[in-house]
Amino acid sequence: MTKTPAAPRALSFASSADAMRAEALYGARNYDPLPMVASRAEGAIVEDIEGHRYIDLMSAYSAVSFGHAHPRIVDALVAQAGTLAVTSRAFHNDRLPALLARLCTLTGLDRALPVNTGLEAVETALKAARKWGYRVKGIGADRATVIVCRGNFHGRSITISGFSSEPQYRDGFGPFTPGFVTVDYNDSAALERAITPDTAAFLVEPVQGEAGIVVPDDGYLARCADICRRHNVLLIADEVQTGLGRTGHVLGAMHDGVRPDGVILGKALGGGLLPVSAFVATNAVMQVFAPGDHGSTFGGNPLAAAVAMAALDVLEDEGLCERSRTLGTWLLDELAAIDSPLISNVRGRGLLVGIEVDARRISARAVVERFLAHGLISKDTHATVVRIAPPLNIPRDTLAHAVGEIRSVFAELDADAANASRSMRAAADAVSVR
Repeated sequence: MTKTPAAPRALSFASSADAMRAEALYGARNYDPLPMVASRAEGAIVEDIEGHRYIDLMSAYSAVSFGHAHPRIVDALVAQAGTLAVTSRAFHNDRLPALLARLCTLTGLDRALPVNTGLEAVETALKAARKWGYRVKGIGADRATVIVCRGNFHGRSITISGFSSEPQYRDGFGPFTPGFVTVDYNDSAALERAITPDTAAFLVEPVQGEAGIVVPDDGYLARCADICRRHNVLLIADEVQTGLGRTGHVLGAMHDGVRPDGVILGKALGGGLLPVSAFVATNAVMQVFAPGDHGSTFGGNPLAAAVAMAALDVLEDEGLCERSRTLGTWLLDELAAIDSPLISNVRGRGLLVGIEVDARRISARAVVERFLAHGLISKDTHATVVRIAPPLNIPRDTLAHAVGEIRSVFAELDADAANASRSMRAAADAVSVR
């Protein structure tokens, strides 16, 4: 009988290799991380166990939008943790009301329902939309449908996986929750054709992040909002990745001057320290909930509320929406100017940018691995797009250095490709001579 090795009890590992081996041994294999083990971080800089420094160009998918260990947010966490941290919602706490009011003011909506993760906020929105459909719109029992977009990413629960158009996200997890209709993204006419009397809501991302930083045409969301109003359908914007300054406005929907009926917030709301999310909506939507209909033990806890309030203070006091807008324009121009046959497109909005590579020549994973060798942390999506989404408060000179390294990476990869091509031609010539 093989003896199971003893689990390591140390709080730290002597090397990155040791840490990766332990994770491979004891962890589920639902991720394929890049070969770097983060040990500490501050601002836009991450260090590994050996002390190598990296520029963070992905911000944990916007969860670290305000940088690592922002001192104001850390101070709020420490102060609140020593005062009152978790209470459940069985009684009131003195931190939550201020956050609820702040979220409503920020979004222009009426009521907020706090939860922990973005996935929970999406599920909350779906429950609210269905119940609104029955109680307010008058849809027949158990007939309500929600329209979603092809290429969407709203989380990984059974329900959400069921309306994903990515085969891997569905494989092996059925049967799925019915009641979802899929249309093409950036096609408002397709939305209108799909609406029926049983349609309760349209759930949409202002920019599709996981699909490869897909930016819709100007006016798309405005047209969708008009269609939804005319057909008495809720417009729900999933702003988990695009919200709180990432695209250059507080909300991604604001680019089209749209106020959705419901907004899903998460990631950045936790200030890079905690999972904090919320569903914010109109009175008409939120009135469908009664005590006991929906809940979360940790949602709205005082610690989370204090951290979220500090994060929103940082967003406003440091002018990060405007900074994301102006720095993002500069970043797009700089990346678009890189002359490489490996790059097929550069697109984005604010500090949410995707570099699409020619999949016939190279994979995006190979690019981000080369980034890592140059001290840059990024992530590929769908093997074709490299995500560039640094903290909103990254110093301009740090970002400029990162852009310089990106240029160097593509110059190296271009040279590698040219050398490989020459080697193949030489081999072919040798064969023909023989």
